[in-house]
Amino acid sequence: MSLFKGSGVALVTPFKDGEVNYEVLKALILWHIQEKTDAIIVFGTTGESATLSMEEKKNIVKFAVEVAEHRVQIIAGSGSNNTKDSIALSKYAESVGADGLLLVTPYYNKPTQRGLYAHFKAIAESVSIPIILYNVPSRTGINLLPETVAELAQIKHIEAIKEASGDISQIAKVIELCPKGFITYSGNDDQTIPVLALGGQGVISVTANIIPKKIHDVVMHYLEGNQDAVTSAHDLRALHQAMFIESNPVPVKTALNLMGKPVGSVRLPLVELELKSLIQLKAVLEQYHLIGDK
Repeated sequence: MSLFKGSGVALVTPFKDGEVNYEVLKALILWHIQEKTDAIIVFGTTGESATLSMEEKKNIVKFAVEVAEHRVQIIAGSGSNNTKDSIALSKYAESVGADGLLLVTPYYNKPTQRGLYAHFKAIAESVSIPIILYNVPSRTGINLLPETVAELAQIKHIEAIKEASGDISQIAKVIELCPKGFITYSGNDDQTIPVLALGGQGVISVTANIIPKKIHDVVMHYLEGNQDAVTSAHDLRALHQAMFIESNPVPVKTALNLMGKPVGSVRLPLVELELKSLIQLKAVLEQYHLIGDK
């Protein structure tokens, strides 16, 4: 199966009483299918991967695949800073039917570019499903350089990158150096149109948790040559910014709860929004008619 084009949602992980809430998780997956989301990424950064156990991750991806029934791609955020664990989780995700893998750059270890290459190569050689590299230096402390991405793009199964460096020049170089057919996704909602303009094929989105159909439409309209997508994307800027008034996924989970989708709280060390941020978030959600009078 080829990787998606369009909007992939970096799905939140719903909790209740400290445990994964599978009833709400099922409802979210079915809602995203209805709203035309093109792929669902489970236990990525927005899914609080750092505080999920290996057993929880295995249960989530198996459950998501079963609920999706091939109606939407399920991609597992199986990357970590432990190559052995990443391989084990990647192989498990493949065994239960995941459509692809999202592999974040190893955090904290601070590997060299050669170390990054060796890490991703080892994982790619252990599976037979598509891999999306994930570059997010603001969280991991390490930047996956375009030259390294170009080398990795030659390895079987490494088919895409989620680029969240925020550096448009770097993203342009990735697209320039990588072979035709290698997919670049925007990793930042507010840079979706610039990345598409450079040749990207979609976004892996936080904001799609709350307006999935709108994010799908913006991307697909742009890819189909409809320039109205540029205006639509610009109109969403305040909403994108609101999703990061505090550390992701605190704002987006708060937004979903306010919208009547009971995804619960975040896990420590994350905590609930400060009052000032909550007031600001509510104002933006009201502006977009997501809460209050709709």
